[in-house]
Amino acid sequence: MLLFQSEEWIETWSLRNHLERGEILTLHQVWELSKLWYGNRLSVDYHGRSKEQVAEIFKQVGLTSKFWDVSQ
Repeated sequence: MLLFQSEEWIETWSLRNHLERGEILTLHQVWELSKLWYGNRLSVDYHGRSKEQVAEIFKQVGLTSKFWDVSQ
């Protein structure tokens, strides 16, 4: 994960490094995703997640583009 000041900085970095621009998340989305993703990881009852559970977490955070599709 890389943090940038603005979308213009992302574009500049991508061009300079000859890389496609990836997915962009807001800090709020990163925070919400981290809470949902890691919130129960230390629980004795934690046993991983199904694809459906992962898809629901992504959906709750607003990550709905093809990039986040785990159904395949």
